Amino acid sequence: MTRATRLAILISILAVAVRFVAIDQPYVDNWSWRQSDVAAIARNYFQGGFHFARPQIDWAGDQPGYVGTEFPILPFVAALCYKIFGVHEWFGRVQAVILFALSLPFFFLIVRRIFDETAATWALFFYSFAPLGVMASRCFMPDVPSLALSIIGLYFFQQWLAEEGSRASFLASALCISLSILIKATSVLIGVPIACLAVAAVCDRRFREKFGAHRAPLQLLAFAAIALIPSALWYGHAYQISLHFYPHHFFGAGGVRIMSVAWYLKIARSLVTSELAPLLFVLGAFGAFLTRSTSKARPFHCWLGAMILFIIIVGYGNRHLWYQLPLVPIVAAFAGSVCAFLATKISNRAVMIVFSTLLAIIFGFSAFMYAGKFYEPTAAPMRNAGLKLKTISPTNALVVAADNGDPTIFYYAERKGWHFLEKDGIYNGEPTDSAQAIVDLEGLRARGASYLVFTSNTAWWLDYHQDLKRHLDATALLMETTPEFRIFKLNPVSR
Repeated sequence: MTRATRLAILISILAVAVRFVAIDQPYVDNWSWRQSDVAAIARNYFQGGFHFARPQIDWAGDQPGYVGTEFPILPFVAALCYKIFGVHEWFGRVQAVILFALSLPFFFLIVRRIFDETAATWALFFYSFAPLGVMASRCFMPDVPSLALSIIGLYFFQQWLAEEGSRASFLASALCISLSILIKATSVLIGVPIACLAVAAVCDRRFREKFGAHRAPLQLLAFAAIALIPSALWYGHAYQISLHFYPHHFFGAGGVRIMSVAWYLKIARSLVTSELAPLLFVLGAFGAFLTRSTSKARPFHCWLGAMILFIIIVGYGNRHLWYQLPLVPIVAAFAGSVCAFLATKISNRAVMIVFSTLLAIIFGFSAFMYAGKFYEPTAAPMRNAGLKLKTISPTNALVVAADNGDPTIFYYAERKGWHFLEKDGIYNGEPTDSAQAIVDLEGLRARGASYLVFTSNTAWWLDYHQDLKRHLDATALLMETTPEFRIFKLNPVSR
C-alpha cells in the first residue's frame, strides 16, 4: 500500500465521519422542501401499502397525490426500514452517505489513472469536503446517490476498456449508469465522458483488433441499451402518472429555460463561493486550462463542457444548487492536477509539507464556513407549525399552508392539504391583493380545507392585506399563535 493510498483512506474516513455530524437533524435546513417531499413519499409508502410505481406527495389536498418522479428506490428503501425499525429520519439521510462513501475509492482510481497518485489524493480531498458535496451527501435526496453511481459506472467503463473486454466490468458499468439515470435523469450527462472514452477506444487500432471492426460498435450499442432503456420506460410511466392524477406534477418539469445574464451571474457567484469555495474554484479553473492539451484528461473536459451547456439550457432548473453537484468531482479532479503540477516544482520536502498543510487548512476552513450555512434550520418554524397541527387537528383534516411552496408543514403534521396560493395544486406565489387570496382560500375551503397556517415568513400577508385579515376574523378561529406561526380553524362552508 502506497503512502498516497494510505492518505486516501484517511481522507475517506474523515469525509464519512463529517457527514455523520447531525445525521438525525430534522428536515429543516435550506433544502427542507425537497427532502420533505422525498420523506413524504417514503412515509406514504409505509402507511399506504408500498405501491412502488405510484409515489405520493402530501400537497394534493383531497386527492391521492400521485406524481411523476425519478425512480423512487431511495424513499422505498427508507419505507422498508421504517417497517422494520420504526420511522427515523436518518434512514433517509444515511443512504446518501453510504453511496457517497462507496464512490470515494472509485473517484480516486479514476483520477489516478488519468493523472497520478498525488493528483488523485488532492482530488479526493477536494471532492470530499467541497461545501456543496458535504451538504448534498447527507440529504434525503437522489442527487448524491445518482452522482456516486455515475462515478462508479465511469470507473468500470474505464476498466472495461483497459481490460479489453472484461464482461464483469462491462455489466457493472452499464448497470451503475442505468441506475444512476433512473435515480436522477440529469445524470444522463455522464454519457458525455463515457462517449469521449468510447470514441477514443474505437479510434484505437489495438482496441478494434481486439473486438473486431464491427463488434466494438455493437458492444457500445448494447451498453447504451442497458443504460438508457430502463430509464426511458420508467420516465415514460412517470409522465403518464403526471397526466392522469392531480396535481399533474412531474418533478423537474419546467426547468428547461434560458434565463437572463444576471441569472447566470448569480449562479456563477454561488459556484465560486458557497458551492465550491473560492480556492477550489481557482485551482479547478487553472487545472482545466493546464490540462487542456492532455488527451487523457479529455473525458473531464468533455464532462465540464456538458455541465456548462446544461446550466445554460436548463437555466431555470439550476436555481436549485444541487443541479450543479457534478461540478464537484470535475473541478476537484482539475484542482488535484494543479496540486500535482506544483508538487513537481517544489523539491524541498519541508517546503512541500508547509505548502500542503497551508493549502489544506485554507480550503478546509472556507469549506467549513460555507457548508455551515447550508445546515441552518431555516425551516424550523414550518416544522414546529406542522407538529402543532398534528396535535390539534383530526387525522383527516385538510390544511391550507402559506408556506412559499415548501411542504415541510404537511410532512410534520402528517396531514394532506394545499399550498397557498395554489393553481391546479401547484404553489402559485404570493397574492397580489386581498381579493385574490380570499378567492383562493374560499375555493379550497369549499373542497374541504379546515385549517389554515401562516409561518413567520408569510404572516406579513395579514398585515399587508387587511381585507384578508378581516375575512379571516369573520370566517375562522385563531387556534394557535406564536412568533413562528399562526394556525386558524376555518368555519365550515355554509350549506
